[in-house]
Amino acid sequence: MTALISAPDTQRKLEILSADAQYDLSCACATGKTEHRKRGEQGWIYPVTLPNGGTSVIFKTLLSNVCSNDCRYCPLRVQKDVRRCTLGEKEIVDAFLDYYRRGEVFGLFLTSGVLGTPDATMERLNGVARILRYRRRFRGYIHLKIIPGASDAAIEEALSLSTAVSLNIETPGARHLAQLSSRKRFIEDIVAPMKLISRLTARGNRFEGVKPTTQFIVGAAEETDSEIIRYMWGLYDRLKFKRVYFSAHQPVDDSESVRSPENAYIREHRLYQVDFLMRRYGFTETDIGFNQTGFLPLDIDPKEHWAKLHPEFFPVNVNRASKFQIMRIPGIGEIMAGRILEQRRNSKIRDLSDLGRLNTRLTRAGEYICY
Repeated sequence: MTALISAPDTQRKLEILSADAQYDLSCACATGKTEHRKRGEQGWIYPVTLPNGGTSVIFKTLLSNVCSNDCRYCPLRVQKDVRRCTLGEKEIVDAFLDYYRRGEVFGLFLTSGVLGTPDATMERLNGVARILRYRRRFRGYIHLKIIPGASDAAIEEALSLSTAVSLNIETPGARHLAQLSSRKRFIEDIVAPMKLISRLTARGNRFEGVKPTTQFIVGAAEETDSEIIRYMWGLYDRLKFKRVYFSAHQPVDDSESVRSPENAYIREHRLYQVDFLMRRYGFTETDIGFNQTGFLPLDIDPKEHWAKLHPEFFPVNVNRASKFQIMRIPGIGEIMAGRILEQRRNSKIRDLSDLGRLNTRLTRAGEYICY
């Protein structure tokens, strides 16, 4: 039987719902050490990395952890016996603005379990944003979750109210989603809305300034890394989504079996490395190497794995190569590549030590470069 909260106050509900919001990463949260909550007593405030590279904190909570879906990986699914509660629209607005006016947060990330139907839930999510935008004249950052299966009209309203939106793809394909949920339809409830969001946020369209993101659950189904990366490339290349996030699946009870749980977090880390190579280093889907079973090697990072597979590309002459070529060198990142270009304008690079203090990464780069 579901645990009930007897007339909880707003702070108690925030404690419950913000803790449950930790499973959704699709809000520009950092993916390293800084993504952990900043204040233990204020668990609804999360550090985030901003698009310009700076950092700030965001007010992050579920509207409700009541959910009619049956997603096998989710600790809030309808079959689970957990503490359930729902925040009112005014409660969220007042709590958020209290922190915002004190300068403790820069924006709001709002998600929710499915309260009855997707559109009924979207009405509540959009209702919070409407109050903030129209009644309270808030012009800052709002990130709204798009509920799978929401109508086009509900999605368009969310886009009109938001700075960013996210609709979680969860798995690479309908076959894998069917293993996790009997109620969500991959094409109708997830892919079609994502395509709509892509069209409406495309350059020149009404909501071009709104940033769409998504998230994969890693290891909950029988998906391979190659399947995830094929979908990830499509999300970036065709749908123009701004960020793809990954969440290593964690068992929600002792009876649940998880495939290769010891590798789940390493898989997540390798997928984030691939994501960075695609977004910042010019790698494409075809550049990524896999083992014979379609997984990224766990004992080598994807960039160095590419280098091992393409010996014909090396050594790279750091005095002549383009920034694109230099950034393909293992151990050399975007900042170091820029330093190399700047340094060679003044004098020829003759030795590894000319590039800076020798460390493990720079020493590793040595075997891939020439002068």
